[in-house]
Amino acid sequence: MSEKPEKITFYTDTEKVEFYVIEQTCINGVNYILVAESMEDEAEAFILKETVNEEDAEDVIYSEIEDDGELEAITRVFSEMLDDIDIEM
Repeated sequence: MSEKPEKITFYTDTEKVEFYVIEQTCINGVNYILVAESMEDEAEAFILKETVNEEDAEDVIYSEIEDDGELEAITRVFSEMLDDIDIEM
């Protein structure tokens, strides 16, 4: 990866967490992002799915993918997009 990845800030009820956005993709109209807390070789990464907040349509919510089949498919997509990164589930 030649350029520095963008950072994104997430807010939970109790804390603020920053992640590096490694890659993003849109499949069937759904946005997914691959994020990590650090850029170290063995950093833990997460694939998050974007949804619209039902209470505020302008507010976007990112959540973990709960469906195992969907998670496996999106993991394969990110693995193909990022030849130099090994993604393990």
